[in-house]
Formats: sequence, structure tokens, C-alpha cells
Amino acid sequence: MIKNRSKGPGGGRADQPVPPERYDQAYFLSVCEGYEEFVASEGRELSRRLKAAFAVAGIEPGMRVLDVGCGRGEILRHCARLGAEAHGIDYAPAAVEMSRQALTDGEAAGVYQADAKWLPFADGIFDRVLLFDIVEHLHPWELDQALREVRRVLRPGGRVVIHTAPNVWYDRYAYPVVRFVRILMGQGDRYPKDPRAIIPANVDVHVNEQSALSLWRLLRRHGFHARVWLDTPPQNRRENWLFRVARHVLFNWPPFRWFFEREVFAVAERRA
Repeated sequence: MIKNRSKGPGGGRADQPVPPERYDQAYFLSVCEGYEEFVASEGRELSRRLKAAFAVAGIEPGMRVLDVGCGRGEILRHCARLGAEAHGIDYAPAAVEMSRQALTDGEAAGVYQADAKWLPFADGIFDRVLLFDIVEHLHPWELDQALREVRRVLRPGGRVVIHTAPNVWYDRYAYPVVRFVRILMGQGDRYPKDPRAIIPANVDVHVNEQSALSLWRLLRRHGFHARVWLDTPPQNRRENWLFRVARHVLFNWPPFRWFFEREVFAVAERRA
């Protein structure tokens, strides 16, 4: 099933891939989304975001599943527990090691060091390919190549399931408004001009955020029939009635919600 695939030339580009060394163990245990749940449960529990993405994947016993950018390995662990034949790839050595350690006895899954742009698998063998929180780490040319590879390894009718954040329309259009309001409220120190800098590590590793529309177009261009939608994490803020009303409108009413909801999900089927 696994086959050797050589990498093409990588020199001479301004938009070079993020170096794998950026993704060390400290990144996965203190920055990468879901780390708190992973540390507390040793990988048994998923964060709200990962749980929502995993739920729509529809993993069933006997399925062959590929987790691209498997990170700490908790998604592989959940796939295996459902009876799927789970395989994971990551190009960061730290992630490969962590994923292998996260799998306990009896949770058979293959974990390989490989690049999303050159998947080391035969054509048409997977029922599901999962891209959870990896899209935003790939430059446009990398994402194009990765989706070509995803389509190649999926069987006809197989599905790719994507979660990516943040919604780029939030960063471009809604965040400046939010930041302006927060500055007026004396909270500007928590809202840097560059929204990536809210989590400083993301400045160097987030290179290609998507909107729901751009992701839908991209998937269709690569031969997928896609359903794309937005969501946002619970805010759980204690605010006055005016802010509660504004938040309800901005996060629930079109067109405002297209800009203020922060997470992008997609389920896309490979067309024959």
C-alpha cells in the first residue's frame, strides 16, 4: 500500500514551506489547539474543536483512514478505537514520535514521516482523509499540491474532512472592528494589530487562512463535491445586554456571520 514518492525541487521560492523544526514538542503541547485536553487526558479526550471535526467525518469500523498532519496522534487513536484502519503522516519528526507514543497496545495504526504534498500511498485506497488544522499551515501552491494528492489516494466516493481556523474574512474585516472597540474599552493590549500575533507562534506558521467561499472554490477546482460551513467557539463572556445583542446578531445573522464566525469546516466527496 505504501509507495516511495520523491519530492520535487523546492528551491527558489519566496513562499518556502514552514520548516518542520518549527513544530517541536513544545509547540504541540503548549500552542497547537487541543493541547490542554491532550495533556490532561493523555490523548483520550478531544478538544471541542477536534471533537466537532471528528464527528462529521463519519468514521466507521473497517474504514481505511488517513490523518494528514497527525500531530500528537489523538485523532489516530480515536479512529483506531472505532475499528478503522488508521494511518497518519506528519513531516515534523516531533509529531511522528508523539503520535507513535500516543497509541497504546491494540490501537494498530501506521504513523509515517511524510509531506502532505507527496503522500506515500497507492491510488484510491482511503475512505476518509482528514485535514484538521493543517490547511492554514500550507502556502497556496502547497495546498494545491496536497489536495491533488488527497484526491489521488481517496477512492471514488471517498471524503476529505477539513477543519481550518481562523476564517480569513474575520481576520481581514471583522477583527479590525473588534480591535477598535476593545481599544476604546481599554483592552487594546490584548488585541495586537496583526491578529496572528494573538498567539505569537502563529505569526511564523500560519501562512494561508481560508474563508468558507475560498475553501469551497478550491475544493471544487480539485474535483470534489463540497459542503462548507462556519462555526465559532463559545465565548462565555459576561457582558452587558448591548454586547449580548450585538454578539447574537454578528454571529447568527447573514451576512455578518460570514465575517465574524471564526472556524471553517468542510466535508468534500471525491467525484468519479
